[in-house]
Amino acid sequence: MKVQAHTTLDLFDTLKEEWNALVARSHADTIFTSWEWHYHWWQAYHPGDLWVLSIRTEDDHLVGLASWFIQHDPVRGRVVRHIGCEDVTDYLDVIVDRDCQEPVYQALVDYVDAHAGDFDHFDLCNMPGDSATPELLGRLLSEKGYKTEIRQQDVCPIIPLPEDFEIYLERLDKKQRHEIRRKLRRADGQRQMGDLDWYIVTDEHDLNVESDHFIRLMAASHPEKAEFLTDDQHTTFFRSIIPAALEKGWLQLNFLRINSEPVAAYLNFDYGNRILVYNSGLDPEQYGHLSPGIVLLAYNIQHAIELGRETFDFLRGDEQYKYRMGAADTAVMNLRVSRNDR
Repeated sequence: MKVQAHTTLDLFDTLKEEWNALVARSHADTIFTSWEWHYHWWQAYHPGDLWVLSIRTEDDHLVGLASWFIQHDPVRGRVVRHIGCEDVTDYLDVIVDRDCQEPVYQALVDYVDAHAGDFDHFDLCNMPGDSATPELLGRLLSEKGYKTEIRQQDVCPIIPLPEDFEIYLERLDKKQRHEIRRKLRRADGQRQMGDLDWYIVTDEHDLNVESDHFIRLMAASHPEKAEFLTDDQHTTFFRSIIPAALEKGWLQLNFLRINSEPVAAYLNFDYGNRILVYNSGLDPEQYGHLSPGIVLLAYNIQHAIELGRETFDFLRGDEQYKYRMGAADTAVMNLRVSRNDR
């Protein structure tokens, strides 16, 4: 195995043609490990020094990518993190060809150990609970004398989807099932009168206008989201990843309209046979009696079932509405590594 460190912005051009093909051959196959996500995230945030490690076979076949950067922390010193870590990205991992995991991780650890003077700590966030990286990378580094800590960082509640929406409803708590059916009946009555509809954004829509609608609704939905969007880096990232996802066929930005006015929105991604619920927006002052947020969420779940998707993934966070809709937790892990002199 050959390991190369990429520390300049042209790495994204250099690796672009191979990046997503490797993602597809890995167990880390999500939109959040895609070239598009890492490129646009870095363009928006660039919070440190690039330190992306590519691992190749002797015949120059790309079999591993550690998409990392080094952040200069005033307390902890030079901290190695995943590109994308942590607030606007839900799953991250080392990208490894599933057919050669052990030699790739070993080559990666050997390289890291040989360059131990370049960093003080590792803090690798947002790794799915079934990822091999925390245990395998942690064990190999421990064997070289590093201090390692694996901990559960968060949860991602998910709904395994059945083949029929009625079966999904029957799985819910009786009270919640009744409430959803009642809200959908009321909404369907409004739809029949032409007062309510919902739509998914396509390339036939004006994406700038639709993005404006989404950001407005996101800010209106909660003071914390409004504050989040006052950071220009966040809005820059949103406005770049939305068209990138649309171009790749991954975007599922959708709106509920009442009297032709968008009042609720979901920014989802349709990737890898699962719907990823990335963010949402709602005008709480408009049409609260129609529960537009829950209605649109139910439409989203029904549509995912009709598409034959396997999973409806709410991504990180343990908000109660996710469990009321039938989700169950999956773990998100964090790996911390320190040199013995730290």
